[in-house]
Amino acid sequence: MFKNRAILFILITLMIDAIGIGIVFPIMPDLMDRVGAGDTGQGAFWGGFLMAAYAGALFLCGPIVGSISDAVGRRPVLIAALVMLALDYVIMALADSFWLLLLGRTLAGLAGATYITATAYIADISSPQEKAANFGLIGAAFGIGFVLGPAIGGLAAEISIAAPFWIAAALSAGNALFGYFVLPESLAPHKRRPFGRRDLNPFKSIFDAFRLPGLAVPLTCILIFEFANMVYPTLWAFWTREVFDWPTLYIGLSLAAYGVLLALVQGGLMPILIRLIGDFRTLMLGMTSALIGMIGFGFTGSVAALVVFLLLAALSDLVPALVTAMASNQVDEDRQGVVQGVIASLSSMAAILSPIAMTGLFQASVDGDGIYLPGAPFLFAALLVLAMFPLVLRLRGHATV
Repeated sequence: MFKNRAILFILITLMIDAIGIGIVFPIMPDLMDRVGAGDTGQGAFWGGFLMAAYAGALFLCGPIVGSISDAVGRRPVLIAALVMLALDYVIMALADSFWLLLLGRTLAGLAGATYITATAYIADISSPQEKAANFGLIGAAFGIGFVLGPAIGGLAAEISIAAPFWIAAALSAGNALFGYFVLPESLAPHKRRPFGRRDLNPFKSIFDAFRLPGLAVPLTCILIFEFANMVYPTLWAFWTREVFDWPTLYIGLSLAAYGVLLALVQGGLMPILIRLIGDFRTLMLGMTSALIGMIGFGFTGSVAALVVFLLLAALSDLVPALVTAMASNQVDEDRQGVVQGVIASLSSMAAILSPIAMTGLFQASVDGDGIYLPGAPFLFAALLVLAMFPLVLRLRGHATV
């Protein structure tokens, strides 16, 4: 009963978190217009800079937050992160300049403990055999959030550009209050470890994690894949507007459709695939889907083709959950928080660099004097995924089934 209640709350928390994130994506071009960030190409660049600021804060704080949760427990850290997220969305709602938006995104990065601590919480209460499927449920919760988030963002933006942020703030604050009353602690006091000065150095935590037996390969895979996969949230709104001239509502609905697919893949299909063909073959299916999907988006100019490649993009999201589970199974309970924090920091490192690289490449491919190829960032991402295959083959020994 405790376990089911805890998993349910964590999934609701992550779903609301995803709503808050996804609510912003369809309005990003209009948001850049609001603060005077320029046309589509330039707006994409500054939008990528905002995403990089969020990721930079999360990179620096991720391992620290994870270590704090290893020391004091998951519950207080998770609730504090939700409160800070609510504050971030209030700032975003009120922002009338790019620099206020930047402040809000930086605070959101500091509050990145929502995902870090939630994954550590799931690791606490899952057996090694359950982790891949339970991390898949996390992806499903995010998928449902991305169904609701972009749809809410696209519709609420018809009222005002600030309305989506007020909705996200209310959801985060309400969930923090809900968690205060119902969320039990998952990490028993005797399983905690002291928080020391060494934990304040995120680079030290990352280097230490890479030196732990069996962690270097999955952590490297996470870093490369997250860098490549950031092409979707970074550019979707700008790419669909450039290629198809879609309004905000269509962008929001397409992201919602992706969220439906993501929830179906990670919440329904992933456990079935793991049971039928095992962790490793499921991982290879996700990698192959990612490669084909990114190549497809690189060249397509057809809505019908977009639908097909969106299916493959959803299948590619099998990869992060499976690799995260493989990494989690390599460490003891008292280090789950710091390992999840390191994973979040590596994802954030990718999210710092990828938006700048992808938006810069996009701007050059649509505004420059060379070949007009809006899908160039997707092709670059496909090359990165292709380069990952030799590393992924080494993960066969990390699989549990």
